[in-house]
Amino acid sequence: MNRRETLKALGLIAAGSGVLAGSCKQDKTKQSAIAGETGERLPGVQEFEHERTTSLYAEKFFNDHEMATITVLGDIIIPKDAVSGSASDAGVPDFIEFIVKDIPSYKIPMRGGLKWLDVHCQKRFGNAFVKCKDEQQIAVIDDIAYPETAKPEMAQGVAFFSLVRDLTSSGFFTAEIGVKDIGYQGNRPGVWNGVPAEVLKEHGFDTEKFFG
Repeated sequence: MNRRETLKALGLIAAGSGVLAGSCKQDKTKQSAIAGETGERLPGVQEFEHERTTSLYAEKFFNDHEMATITVLGDIIIPKDAVSGSASDAGVPDFIEFIVKDIPSYKIPMRGGLKWLDVHCQKRFGNAFVKCKDEQQIAVIDDIAYPETAKPEMAQGVAFFSLVRDLTSSGFFTAEIGVKDIGYQGNRPGVWNGVPAEVLKEHGFDTEKFFG
């Protein structure tokens, strides 16, 4: 199973169990982000909620360097493939920017994690994460992507990457590009072709009577 398929499975499991970084809150945030981006007030949204959303959307939390780092991380987690685009193609960096403003408890973990990542890379490779070579970036990710095997001194990086991975999965698989990647086709009418012949036979029914 490749990285995209693994993330797809993790994303679907998390979405189904409701543990994906406060998915209910994130779904609401996703709608808020859409409303803020278009400037339209969604049906059922009160005026004060719309005003707050518009205000949050106008704010800027991450600086350009931090956004660049989030973009690289997202595309490492969900890269472009033959099926669909990458996390950045799905607008995941903007989704993370908005959700961090909407859920302030993410601010310190995200900003602190980004700082940890750059300090670690500076000590290890002499460059900030986004300026490291591809193989160096992957080496760092490999050290923090697997909590069960990560070294104790990488604990902050592990916690940070887990958060980014959850947010990236949530943002990607709730975007149009991610929904298509999953293959979701929406509600479709069912077709009833009757009880299968083998089932009828198993229960002692004469299949000749039913099927001729």
